[in-house]
Amino acid sequence: MSGLKTIAFRGLLALAIALAALTSRDVAAAETTAPSAAIHFTFDRPIDASMASFFLAAKDGAFGAERLNVSFNSAAGSPEALARVARGDSELALVDINELIRFRDKDDAAPVKAVFVLFNRAPYAIVARRSRGIHLLPDLDGKTVGIADSDLSMRLWPALAQQNGINASRVKFHKISAAVREPILSAGQVDAVAGFSHLSAVNLRDRGVPGGDLVVLRYADYGCEAYGFAVVANPAFAAAKPDAVKGFVRALIAGINATVKEPARAADEAASRIDDGDRDLELERLRTVLVDNILTDEVKRNGLGGIEPARLARSIDQIAQDFKFRKKPAVGDIFDSGFLPPVESRLIN
Repeated sequence: MSGLKTIAFRGLLALAIALAALTSRDVAAAETTAPSAAIHFTFDRPIDASMASFFLAAKDGAFGAERLNVSFNSAAGSPEALARVARGDSELALVDINELIRFRDKDDAAPVKAVFVLFNRAPYAIVARRSRGIHLLPDLDGKTVGIADSDLSMRLWPALAQQNGINASRVKFHKISAAVREPILSAGQVDAVAGFSHLSAVNLRDRGVPGGDLVVLRYADYGCEAYGFAVVANPAFAAAKPDAVKGFVRALIAGINATVKEPARAADEAASRIDDGDRDLELERLRTVLVDNILTDEVKRNGLGGIEPARLARSIDQIAQDFKFRKKPAVGDIFDSGFLPPVESRLIN
């Protein structure tokens, strides 16, 4: 009788162990498939193809593979996007890093930092008509340039003018609405407009202005050290969930690599998210961004997402020529490299 009890006990014990193993596997599977973090991501402006890498990362499952549930929204400019991140309404955002530098000068500013630089070179540019006698930056002497009230490129114009020996007082700036920036240049009401090279120049060609009559005077070609758009993180979220931020960065790098390999597919994905999006226009815009702003010599040498501290420090000095800092931020106040993967994981193939 005791033998039967022993056999029964052993059978029950084996069954319990098997059930425990199955339960353990089910829990592990659930933990693997369930998102570990929800991220509300804010773009600082309406969607265009320069953001395609984020959308490919989502479409190809790169965020999901990092156990992230990412949703996208847009703000009306970098200041608004930064405010959302500072409040915690968005965990991450894409903003102009030069606006972040100014934001950090506020007395009550949250310690928001950039964790990944998407645009290694700022897209600031003067887009002009050759038929107005403009071929190089000094040719702006005596010309009229249309600028929108919110144009960030003008914040670095004083440093650019001084660096290139241009008498800034001899360049006439005509304030306009951003909505009419390209129309008034195509109509000949101004000689040039200030803006982003991947937006204004591409939009003007789309409006029928002959490409041969357009000259794009990129700030970066005339000594501007500024970086461009960067991913910033809410400090509390980054401290509480550093692995989520690291996972987001890894997924974005995968999206950039996919964009470089398949720009047409990336442009399609971006255009599908734009009301009446023009796939060919967005593909031209994306190719411009990849060449001018993302795949620079610095990125090919050092990998995606990072900065050269000395260069960022010089760019802060250039901002200081127009912006009076109460306490000029240090490089470490602006950029945190702790969320980047090793360099070998960030090199473009």
